[in-house]
Amino acid sequence: MSAEEQARDSFVHWLNPFDPAFRDNPYSTYHRLRERDPIHLLPEFNLWCLTRYTDVQAVLRDPRFSSEPTSDDPNLFRNLRESGGELGPLAQTMLHWMPLKDPPHHTRLRDLVNKAFTPRHIEAMRPRIGAIVEQLLEPVVEAGRMDLVRDLAHPLPVIVIAEMLGVPVADQGELKQWSDDMALALDPLQVGAHREEGDRAVREMTKLFERVVQARRRAPRDDLLSALLAAEEQGDRLSMDELLATCVLLLFAGNETTTNLLGNGVLALLQNPHELGLLQQDPSLVRGAVEELLRYDSPLQFAARVAKQDVEIDGRTLRAGQRAMLILGSANHDPAQFPDPDRLDVRRSDHRHLAFGFGTHFCLGAGLARAEAQIALDTLVRRLPGLRLGAEPPVRRPSIALRGLSSLPVVFEGRRSH
Repeated sequence: MSAEEQARDSFVHWLNPFDPAFRDNPYSTYHRLRERDPIHLLPEFNLWCLTRYTDVQAVLRDPRFSSEPTSDDPNLFRNLRESGGELGPLAQTMLHWMPLKDPPHHTRLRDLVNKAFTPRHIEAMRPRIGAIVEQLLEPVVEAGRMDLVRDLAHPLPVIVIAEMLGVPVADQGELKQWSDDMALALDPLQVGAHREEGDRAVREMTKLFERVVQARRRAPRDDLLSALLAAEEQGDRLSMDELLATCVLLLFAGNETTTNLLGNGVLALLQNPHELGLLQQDPSLVRGAVEELLRYDSPLQFAARVAKQDVEIDGRTLRAGQRAMLILGSANHDPAQFPDPDRLDVRRSDHRHLAFGFGTHFCLGAGLARAEAQIALDTLVRRLPGLRLGAEPPVRRPSIALRGLSSLPVVFEGRRSH
């Protein structure tokens, strides 16, 4: 065995995703992987791990790779299969999700939903997002302390996407818990431990959206769900399964991304007080800072593709049917693309990160997540002087794919006028 082969084989011995140190900071491990074996095969999973920016970006835009799983693949949703091997409710719902479809099915679904996520529509939503942020901060500004995740990052995106979908306020209470249960069930490290919670969550969420769909059929409103139903009547037909699965996807993805972006981002700023100080002195830097925070600690760490034919990448051949795990978090810390990548720099000019993917499947809700984060961060630096970490340490979520925090205690100087 050559030295190169030995180095590759030793990869599984020093990469331990169950290690709390890896969850706290996976980027040093990504660095070693880029240096030693940037395109690494895990034969037991028939899975290639890609870590460099150029390789990850190339696969994301390469039509020879598919985002669409096949239900007879034994490795598909291996954590979400019932005891007899059948796909459970969460997996069945995911088979209708837009990000897991290739054109033309992906294009049809995306075109139907895209009207609610155009730049013009997102810009029109900014005042309402700002009002929600102010409403969430109002109960805590006098106290001089808060859990930023519990009090802001969790509820903000749930309220925004629930209002877009027309979910009544009385029914919004459990949406976040259902979304979190789905996230745990989907994490590759959980090995099926939370499948039942994920299945139960998607069943309950689907029941809720069934009720909302029935209400909108009787009395349409100015919301996304009514628009989807109107498009259906005009001939752009969505099956009921597709419609309900799309609602679940929008709630899940729209919630998880922004929650994790805000938690990761504010923690990064608090750990780099000079950069936070720059934002406090010049809030016009906030938009660029959000892009840097997306790169620096990406809320989604991985994306998956399947080779539709044999594809060679830098001397390695990915065979037809083999899966590629694209490590977005590693690509966004590749020094070949981003000089001094492990340094947070809110004035960094290169914003070509891959946190939202690239190409055909670029995240539909990227504009909304950016707007929510920009407005929340701008409000925090204006209204919470002296913002700093609290006495209790931050708590990382157990997931490594959806990287975020479950708790971020902070303190500040109390109320400040607007």
